[in-house]
Amino acid sequence: MAAPRVTITDVARHAGVSKTLVSFALNDRPGVSPESRRRILAAAAELGWRPSHRARSLSVSRAFALGLVVARPAELLGADPFFLAFIAGVETVLSEHDQALVLLVVRDRAAEVAGYERLARDGRVDGVLVTDLRHDDERLALLERLRLPAVTLNRPAGPSSSPAVCLDDSAGVREAVAHLVDLGHRHIGHVAGPAPFLHSRSRREAWAQALAEHGLPPGPEAVGDFSPASGAAATRTLLGADEPPTAVVYANDLMAMAGLTVAHQCGVQVPGDLSVTGFDDAASAAHTHPPLTTIRADVPAWGARCARTLLELVEGGAAEDVEMPPARLVVRDTTGPPRRGGP
Repeated sequence: MAAPRVTITDVARHAGVSKTLVSFALNDRPGVSPESRRRILAAAAELGWRPSHRARSLSVSRAFALGLVVARPAELLGADPFFLAFIAGVETVLSEHDQALVLLVVRDRAAEVAGYERLARDGRVDGVLVTDLRHDDERLALLERLRLPAVTLNRPAGPSSSPAVCLDDSAGVREAVAHLVDLGHRHIGHVAGPAPFLHSRSRREAWAQALAEHGLPPGPEAVGDFSPASGAAATRTLLGADEPPTAVVYANDLMAMAGLTVAHQCGVQVPGDLSVTGFDDAASAAHTHPPLTTIRADVPAWGARCARTLLELVEGGAAEDVEMPPARLVVRDTTGPPRRGGP
């Protein structure tokens, strides 16, 4: 049976003062002498008193929680190493500040809007983290209307009053293309993420621009949804072309790993016949066969910085944009010189 919760009544009795004085001392309000404050804090520590979030939130109109609304199928979200690492980074900060994360996973934009409205109406969160930015993202105007503080992952395409925590993923993609060109590849394809997402466009544009900078013509491309199934389908499309690529730059690790499997099934040797690069450097990337060359972004650190920035915004009313270290290439064994003629 759990021990009864220590209350401010218990602290007041132990310190020999009134409940009002205890409340003032514990909430750092004026009107308490230094000696009384010291005695009250010592009594609270001795009894193991901890603040009640419910009572605290009622007294200061705070939820002591941050929100994250993700419009992706739950089964895809659970398999996506990015979100697992990002949430882990967020939680490291929230746990330090005795705060909670409210996660809503929805399937479409209508449910996404309803989710934000519900969080604001019910006062369940003090602010939200906005991921998967889109072109002409209607969520930013919605959050302003709801007066819900927000921090975005990277900068939106249009005007925004919200601070952004930015991580340049295009640098890693350019490194990947340069690495493949140095190995001798001249026909480099790309499997992109969903077109509405700004980070999908950023990675695709970085791939295309890097090819142009190296004097190479546009390569073949296909579009996935970041899931393994879509990566497998896109790989079959590219390998089935009249002139298949000798290398493919994938927009995330899940699609790249599925591409490896498809290549093995088709008798295409990696990296002899086909070089492959991913993005995210998931924990499993170093343990594929062969180990995956990929682009590493410090996603847990990104999540932690986003949480700190949003707490700063909630508590102080303002926060500055933050630039994270850019994504970088991690070379493993899925890239090598092309064989004459390609796969």
